[in-house]
Amino acid sequence: MELHVVLEPDPGTDPEDVERLGRQLGNELRALDVDDVAAVDGAPPPEGAKSGVVMSLTEWLVTLSGSGGVFVTVIGTVKDWLSRRAGAHKVSVTIDGDTLELSGATPVERAELIETFVRRHQSG
Repeated sequence: MELHVVLEPDPGTDPEDVERLGRQLGNELRALDVDDVAAVDGAPPPEGAKSGVVMSLTEWLVTLSGSGGVFVTVIGTVKDWLSRRAGAHKVSVTIDGDTLELSGATPVERAELIETFVRRHQSG
């Protein structure tokens, strides 16, 4: 199973902070019991970025052996990471063309979205 995880920093975030945020989220994903976390290269840099480095630090391909608990852990880690950050950052997680966007939703709304998304993909 592969998850495409994309960090969309708050538009007012400076490039150095984007790099730091991206590195932090990538490190938290790598600390999980997943098969691989690889930066996604080849996408054009965001407008105003100095190089493509920023984009590679904000997009990852996370490979899991199976769904189950590890999948739920990845989603929970992203949710927890966002809750510890100030700003209007968003993280989207895409699996099989289905995307869950986590952002400034209330905790109850976020929990409902996550539960529905996980249920759709946990059996496959």
